[in-house]
Amino acid sequence: MYLSKEKKEEIFAEHGASKADTGSAEGQIALFSYRINHLSDHLKNNRKDFNTERSLVKLVGKRRSLLDYLKAKDIERYRAIVKKLGLRK
Repeated sequence: MYLSKEKKEEIFAEHGASKADTGSAEGQIALFSYRINHLSDHLKNNRKDFNTERSLVKLVGKRRSLLDYLKAKDIERYRAIVKKLGLRK
């Protein structure tokens, strides 16, 4: 599996309050971003994998929802996570 328990803990430790803080919006957005990048790389090699493409679109939608929530709730946290993950150019 491409996403081990250690990698998840590392992502949550870097972007959340702690490695056990799996519920924070920042941690979830970071995890979705990691998964989106992985699926994007997979689709570059396997462009006819439509199930993966659908999963990718769903993940992008989930991340967008969380980003919208965070933007409405606390604009500074939103700006920080967008800058840290490099989501906007």
